[in-house]
Parts: sequence; structure tokens; C-alpha cells
Amino acid sequence: MLRLLDRLEEVMIATLIAVATLLIFLSVTHRFAIGFAADMVAFAREGEREQLMAFARSLFKSINALKMTWAQEACIYLFVWMAKFGAAYGVRTGIHVGVDILAERLEGNARKIITIIAMSGGVIFTAIIVVIGTDFVLHVRQGGQITPDLEIPSWIVYLAVPLGSALMCFRFIQALYWYLTTGYIAHHDISSVEGVEEEAEVASEGKA
Repeated sequence: MLRLLDRLEEVMIATLIAVATLLIFLSVTHRFAIGFAADMVAFAREGEREQLMAFARSLFKSINALKMTWAQEACIYLFVWMAKFGAAYGVRTGIHVGVDILAERLEGNARKIITIIAMSGGVIFTAIIVVIGTDFVLHVRQGGQITPDLEIPSWIVYLAVPLGSALMCFRFIQALYWYLTTGYIAHHDISSVEGVEEEAEVASEGKA
């Protein structure tokens, strides 16, 4: 079941990124095409090329008929959903930026207590966001608000907050459980990041 959830989480994030990227590409291409068609109309008018002008005007009308004003709003909403579920993915894989200077200086039970407090804080915070976010979504749904361009119910967009926070809360609970039972803490292997090893070698050579 957890493997299915992990896979679903990864597929959802990748899909949101892919769709947002495609929409941005299409929107930019659409704007460039409209500008190109407008320039062609101006060029044909100056040169009094009637056939070219007729073609340019027809092209401009065809491109302009494809309205892409909604693309920017859609991309914003896609990135909001991606960010919320990406945050949960970050907890699971240990890629969130954290200030661990205190925990690194402690040892034994003191370090374990600080780590438990930090993870418990994550659980409590995200749980509070779930409650507040759910209440907000319910109020927005009752108000019947819709988005400006896409004209979809606004509560669907805001639903990313309680759902993403709920998944993030679950990941904190999962991480806390793993730490209490096995002592394992998910962390990102920085050696896989390009340039990190080179910087470490330069720093060590400088100290030497």
C-alpha cells in the first residue's frame, strides 16, 4: 500500500510538472506566432502585397482565435498543487533544507529527544494546516467562487492545501515512526549533486 502511495505521489508530481511545462511552451509559442503574423500584415501593407496581406490577415485571425489567456492561471494552479505534494515528497526523501547544527552537536539521548521534538513539530504544524485548510475550502465552496479565467470552482484549487498538508503530515508521522523503531532518518545524498565533491576537495586542500 505504501509503495502504491509512493508511486502515485511521484507520478502526480511528474505529471503536474509536465503539463505546466507544456502549457508554458504553448503559451509562449502562441504569443510569438501572433506577433509574427502581425508583423507579416504590416510588412505586406507597406509593400502593397495584396495576396500576402490576405494570407497574413487570415493567419492572424486563426491564431488569435485560439485563446490562451487561461494558460498562465492554469500554470499557477498546477505549480501550487505540485509544490504542496512536492513538500510531502521532500519529507519522505529528506531533501528539505533543515537547520541541524544543534542536533549534530548533541549525542545519545539528547540528540534523539531533539530529533523527536523536531519531527513532532512537523506533525503538529501540518495537522493544524489540514484543519485550517479544510475549513477554508468548505467556506469557499459555500460561497460559490470561481476562478477568473478557467471559471472552475475555486475550492478545487484551494483543495491542494488540506490534501497536500495531510500527505505531508502522514510523511512526518512515517518518518517519526521509522526513527523510533529503527533510528533511520531519510536524507539526501549530496554526493550525487554535481559540483559538491569538487567544492569539498577544494575546501580540504585550502585547509591543508
